Amino acid sequence: MKTPKNDYVHVTHEFGPVYDGASQIIILGSMPSVKSREQQFYYGHPQNRFWRVLAGVLGMDEAPATIADKRSLLLANRIALWDVIASCDIIGSADSTIKNVKENDMRVILEAAPIRAIFTNGAKADTLFHKYCKKDCAQEIPVVKLPSTSPANAAWSLERLVEAWKKELGIYLGKE
Repeated sequence: MKTPKNDYVHVTHEFGPVYDGASQIIILGSMPSVKSREQQFYYGHPQNRFWRVLAGVLGMDEAPATIADKRSLLLANRIALWDVIASCDIIGSADSTIKNVKENDMRVILEAAPIRAIFTNGAKADTLFHKYCKKDCAQEIPVVKLPSTSPANAAWSLERLVEAWKKELGIYLGKE
């Protein structure tokens, strides 16, 4: 079924990356969901499993609940968090509808922190990163595609996501 053109909305990413000078890895999504844009922070939709997956990788019993706790968790574990897209046209939160992409400048983080690896949260983030942002990265920085934490990725259980993410992130987080 063809989507009517007027269902597209031009969206600008309105909140910045989370990182500091000690960040060693970056996790990149594509574009914040409608719910995340409302909350002005990453992975705000209650059905997105990002925070539960990260808590599982880090051996925590519960995922952080507040934005302040989420930010603290990231920084305490030397994790930077951002999205590939600075602005785009999109229908709702559907990655499959993204077009007219303007990318974020990864050098903002790469020049401020000793990044050892970049992880993309899902296929769309990975594709867009390689298309628009890889040029800003040193060749020796590995880029690893992780399975998406989105509820649209129903084929992956929470336990399976935690296992896959831990396998890839563990060496960088001291959790291998």
